[in-house]
Amino acid sequence: MKKFLALMLAMAMVFALAACGGDNAETPATDAPATDAPATDAPADDAPAADATGAFKLGGTGPLTGGAAIYGTAAANGAQIAVDEINALGGIQFELNYQDDTHDAEKAVTAYNTLKDWGMQISLGSVTSKPCEATAAKNFEDRIFALTPSASSTAVTEGKDNVFQMCFMDPNQGSASAQYIFDQNLASKVAVIWKNDDVYSKGIRDTFVAKAAELGLEVVSETTFADGNDTDFNVQLTEAKNAGAELVFLPMYYTPASLILSQANAMGYAPKWFGVDGMDGILTLEGFDTSLAEGVMLLTPFNADAQDEKTQAFVEKYQAQYGEIPNQFAADAYDCVYAYAQALEAANATPDMSAADLCDAMIAQFTTMTFDGLTGEGMTWGADGAVTKAPKGMVIQNGAYVGM
Repeated sequence: MKKFLALMLAMAMVFALAACGGDNAETPATDAPATDAPATDAPADDAPAADATGAFKLGGTGPLTGGAAIYGTAAANGAQIAVDEINALGGIQFELNYQDDTHDAEKAVTAYNTLKDWGMQISLGSVTSKPCEATAAKNFEDRIFALTPSASSTAVTEGKDNVFQMCFMDPNQGSASAQYIFDQNLASKVAVIWKNDDVYSKGIRDTFVAKAAELGLEVVSETTFADGNDTDFNVQLTEAKNAGAELVFLPMYYTPASLILSQANAMGYAPKWFGVDGMDGILTLEGFDTSLAEGVMLLTPFNADAQDEKTQAFVEKYQAQYGEIPNQFAADAYDCVYAYAQALEAANATPDMSAADLCDAMIAQFTTMTFDGLTGEGMTWGADGAVTKAPKGMVIQNGAYVGM
């Protein structure tokens, strides 16, 4: 295994400036039949047949178009880079197929069914939480193992022995953020603005508030919003300002966060800002004045400015191929593919195995192995599918993420 990992790192450095056909990750495979059929309760014995082409069929769904496309596109790009690197080694081979789910649960199930018809043997699940909750249920029914790069809701893995996460679970993000704010003495009075119809935002908010109470960190204002009233945040910001909040915690995705930063600036409110991994992408949001994000802090498992050779090679290659700095969604998806390669090799798995047999093998490997990747060293997984790895404190300075 050490030899395999050394080879992977060497090849990553050699091919650091090579182009890799990333477009394949963003479009359906040519042999993947399209379908508009609704989700079906297919029994486990209808799982995809074994592949005879010499490559493991790896599928995933994510928002490749629409308002959340930054996340899905980054994950697809990161996964494609890993696939190309691993395939170039000549050992384990992957065929990657990413389908667009537009961050919609129903469309994600349709995309999943397309992948199942294509012959998907192992899965990257879905990129965002609500769609992944829907597709994870299908993974469990069909006995197709899934390792999602970034769907962090507890409901994604709950009650499913074959659905795992590369990202932090929502409760871990909330409690870790409160602990970090307390340990670094960033503020004594905190406001929270969260999205009440989003499982991702609510899950992080719940554990943040609980941990803050435990630590004696005072939450002086707590306000919410939902779809339909997510463009005007003056009420929430005014309450936080009047309550004397020195720091505002934003457990949300980057689009509403960008509006909050803009509107706070317009009203002259300048607290410290602390976000979560869903805000990773705000610097590439079209039309957003990135100077407004100066000083924003967040916890993330990936630092594109890290000086280790593995990270530098990945960032250089990603920039060469896609013209931008990779975010943590790209890094997590990259790690997913390499973790699969390690697990498949350790299990002596072959592409002619059925999805169900591969599922059993992956459960056995992921619950016992240790993995070193871009987003953490010494990563392990519990039987509940949750990953154990250390978050990194990041701050935006001069339009870039810098480790705190």
